[in-house]
Amino acid sequence: MQRKMFAVVLLISAGLSGCASIGPATVARDRFDYIAAISDSWKAQMLLNLVKLRYADAPVFLDVASVITQTGVQGTVGVTGSWWQNPFSSFAGVTAAGTYGEKPTVTYVPLSGEKFARSLMAPIPPAAILNFLQGGYPVDVVLRLAVHSINGIRSRFGSGTRAREADPEFYPLVEKLRAIQASGAIGLRVKKTGDQTATLILLGKHPNPAADADRADVRKILGLSPEADEFNIVYGSLAANDKEIAMLTRSVLEILTDLSSYIDVPVANVEQKRTYPSLAPEVVNGAPLPPLIRILSSPQRPDDAFAAVPYRQEWYWIDDKDFASKRLFTFIMFLFTLTDSGEKQGAPVITVPVG
Repeated sequence: MQRKMFAVVLLISAGLSGCASIGPATVARDRFDYIAAISDSWKAQMLLNLVKLRYADAPVFLDVASVITQTGVQGTVGVTGSWWQNPFSSFAGVTAAGTYGEKPTVTYVPLSGEKFARSLMAPIPPAAILNFLQGGYPVDVVLRLAVHSINGIRSRFGSGTRAREADPEFYPLVEKLRAIQASGAIGLRVKKTGDQTATLILLGKHPNPAADADRADVRKILGLSPEADEFNIVYGSLAANDKEIAMLTRSVLEILTDLSSYIDVPVANVEQKRTYPSLAPEVVNGAPLPPLIRILSSPQRPDDAFAAVPYRQEWYWIDDKDFASKRLFTFIMFLFTLTDSGEKQGAPVITVPVG
């Protein structure tokens, strides 16, 4: 009988010792689970703030500063028994109990303060616009999104009292710039003179029959020199000469405010003066121009959404099958990460017990 009880205890102890190291096994699971959760919450936060801006509500941004998770396993084993010489009076009992627990600690930091507010309202430098183009983002989308005007030619803006349609020359301009970009005949050069750094855009020096006509049209629309190939990029409304391109860029807050104008808000909310009506689609070459982004609304939660948030009595969402809207929304989230939030406040020191 003693040998049997010893064998049982030895078997249970071996089983528990085999499960003693659980940390490495949780890394693959927990890491991707937390990444997915943070990503989904980030998308929901950005979408909610777009909706709030449409209703003149104050946007609030909250950053996940740190995620600490503690995983632990505890187990107990007990053996009881009694026996006598009489073989019919022996008794033995074994008890075992175990617990598994996970205790995540998530630290949130509100994005606020003077530096964050200033960076949110500061215009994006024209050099950053060109870096986006150099990185492969379509020039027509970037200019529609982030620029008020180029050499005085204004783009569309859809928010409140500043709402306006684009100038007639704007869409032919971005269409030809898109064709030049697709042909590879547009480039970027940075020139440093002393402490001054200048960014120049190149329309190409090598013959390119596919782009020559478009380059000539771009020069004509912007009032640029037909002989020059390099043009200095500056911030402003109007260029100082025919070898300069002046970009009046938008701030991140202006970009978000403009995008909120594309939200499909319920008609009742417009009639009740809760928000302003949406602009009619612009017509280019006899066809309605697709919006930069489509954000839909419905009384019920959507089934197939890339991102969805409730606000008041409605759900607002981006269709998961709308690739163009998803790509632009992701670009906005990336653009927002470039906003300088100032000095980060130190996260609280957290002591995680071991064992």
